[in-house]
Amino acid sequence: MKILITGAAGFIGFHLIKILSKQNHELIGLDNLNDYYDVNLKLLRLKELGIEIDSRYYEPKKIKGKDNIYFYREDICNVEFIASLFKLEKFDIVVHLAAQAGVRYSISNPDAYIDSNINGFYNILKNCKEHSIKHFIYASSSSVYGNSDKIPFSTLDPVNEPISLYAATKKSNELLAHTYSHLYNLKTTGLRFFTVYGPWGRPDMAYYKFVKAILLEEKIPVYNNGKLERDFTYVDDIVNGIDRIVNKGFISNSNNKNYSIYNIGNGSPVKLMEFINTIEIHLKKKAKINMLPMQDGDVYRTWAEIKDLEKNYDYKPNTTLDFGIKKFVDWYLKHK
Repeated sequence: MKILITGAAGFIGFHLIKILSKQNHELIGLDNLNDYYDVNLKLLRLKELGIEIDSRYYEPKKIKGKDNIYFYREDICNVEFIASLFKLEKFDIVVHLAAQAGVRYSISNPDAYIDSNINGFYNILKNCKEHSIKHFIYASSSSVYGNSDKIPFSTLDPVNEPISLYAATKKSNELLAHTYSHLYNLKTTGLRFFTVYGPWGRPDMAYYKFVKAILLEEKIPVYNNGKLERDFTYVDDIVNGIDRIVNKGFISNSNNKNYSIYNIGNGSPVKLMEFINTIEIHLKKKAKINMLPMQDGDVYRTWAEIKDLEKNYDYKPNTTLDFGIKKFVDWYLKHK
């Protein structure tokens, strides 16, 4: 199959391409390499995939990487380019991971989220419909659950009270996908990611900041006085789940025969202070902690119910927190 993967230089996109490249697929990566975080990390990820580019210049051309990997540098909001790309490449499946990430950043930079997560998402969705894509798989987020008291979070739960603009844009994506599935028989699968971590991760994520600060003997900010829980999910478990969905194909878990939404997480929350303690163990260094109140847009707890994904795709997250943190710390110490 020919597969478009947007956000190819991002954390999850990079790992997904690595696993899919070992199979009999032609992979087309797309990324605009924005500067939300260090572009050099994105370039290093691409280099691992055999793609070397000069980030100073936009070159609207197809770049060959390792094996069956190709890459375009462009923005998903570029209407003319995306239409021409779909017409030229004739994709079978689209995995849409490109988005403006970050809950707190959405409070101070809302326009970036409307541009990428609404307009960009619609641009990709529209072209999937116009070019009869067999399966549109896209990234949603556990943030759509807001501060729900019902645990674990189920895809059957109402998600009508987002507490960040980021969450609101992800809920909007699900609504748009549902509408297109209903009107145009486009098969869509949304994946609500739960706190993904691991090697090559994003520097804006808490675990990355914690490791960096502990090594520098700086205080780490711990919100709500550490009384937070997250369904931390190792990146290999995430991409193995997406891989199963790509290869097995669409399976509906809703009343709409063309629409699905799944939680993709570890299925067991971890207390934030336990998470920090595990980092301390693998760094062999104690953290200096700055306890702070709850932040706007943040949530107290996340916990994924993953029964549907286990049943339909034999999804089996099996990476322990200890193993996952060790892998990240080892990677960080090598690349810092």
